[in-house]
Amino acid sequence: MRKKKGLRRFFAALLCAAALVGGMNGGIGRELQVQATKKDDLKKQNEQDEQNLDDLEDQANELSDEKEGIDSEIAALSNEIAEIMASISLLEEEIEVKKAEIEQAKLDLEEAIRVERAQYEAMKVRIKEMYESGDSTYLDILFSATTMESLLNKADYVEKLHEYDRKMFANYQAARQNVELLKEELEIEESELEAAQEGLEEEMASVEVARAELEEISADYAMQISKAKQQAEVYKTQIKQRNAQIKQIEEEERRAAEEAARKKAEEEARKKKNNSSNGNGNNSNANTAKPTGKATVNKDEIMAANGSAKGKEIAVYACGFVGNPYVAGGTSLTNGADCSGFTQSVYKQFGYSLPRSSTTQRTAGTQVSYGEAQPGDIICYPGHVAIYIGNGKIVHASSAKTGIKISNALYREIICVRRIV
Repeated sequence: MRKKKGLRRFFAALLCAAALVGGMNGGIGRELQVQATKKDDLKKQNEQDEQNLDDLEDQANELSDEKEGIDSEIAALSNEIAEIMASISLLEEEIEVKKAEIEQAKLDLEEAIRVERAQYEAMKVRIKEMYESGDSTYLDILFSATTMESLLNKADYVEKLHEYDRKMFANYQAARQNVELLKEELEIEESELEAAQEGLEEEMASVEVARAELEEISADYAMQISKAKQQAEVYKTQIKQRNAQIKQIEEEERRAAEEAARKKAEEEARKKKNNSSNGNGNNSNANTAKPTGKATVNKDEIMAANGSAKGKEIAVYACGFVGNPYVAGGTSLTNGADCSGFTQSVYKQFGYSLPRSSTTQRTAGTQVSYGEAQPGDIICYPGHVAIYIGNGKIVHASSAKTGIKISNALYREIICVRRIV
């Protein structure tokens, strides 16, 4: 009887131990499940922030590329302004020289007039003296001759006197006319130089306005790049903090798994010791992260978007030149084009004539809101244009570094959307 009671006590103790171990294992399992769920949530948040970080880096790189192109244009405009200023300086020097020549011509003219008047006064005095001396005319001089030799001498004297007066008067008149003509020519040249100077000053003012506009755009890019970098640092900090939490959770999971394995080994040892066995299933926890990546744009996606058939055809055609080079001032779809040259050349293939610059293309066609944008519409940014291809994407000649590419339409602030077809 005592033996049976001892056996009952033994089995009761064994059942209590099993229940205790099961409860502990169940608590550990629930704790592991909670930790695994938290770890999955942290990983998902990290995946989202990593995607956001990639998008920010892409945006910052695109802005940096475009800012680099704009800064190159600013440098070119600065060089142009320097050349214009040098030309203006040379013109000012030429104008000063012309003014000095004009002043000298005025002095020469006054001298010529003075000499002409002096010659004229001398002739009047000589004629007056001839009258006062009784020689009223050149004929009187001739008739006063008493011999043929005297007549010839007087005739020769009269002829030389007359010829001298005539030549002197003609010379002074010619000199005066030459000085007057020179003065007029110098004044005309001065006016032409001043007109050229005014033209250069107007051109310089226009170039300075264009440079100021580009500098404003460049400053805006710099601000956007700075904001993107600041936000990227926030994402990096969050990812780093979550990684630390994940590492801590994984360490706790490792310790919990080791503790569970230890307890399981002890339980199995007890079971073996009591000639009993018990099978436990394995519980595995898989965590598969979905790969992330940017969707590629193909013809089917464009054709599936809302819009006209012609606009979709233009969008598909424009995407065919992705990867070709960006060339400032270029209009070749194969050898290189800038942003407005690219849009102009694409539309030209379909019989549409667009203005050449990004600024003037803002007035082409009709304006629609971005929410109404369809494939083939022109998306206008500050100093830039692109062709909308649907699904929130554009194809455009981006920069010298990236060439013709596909980007997110909202990577920059949109000024307006123009519908051509």
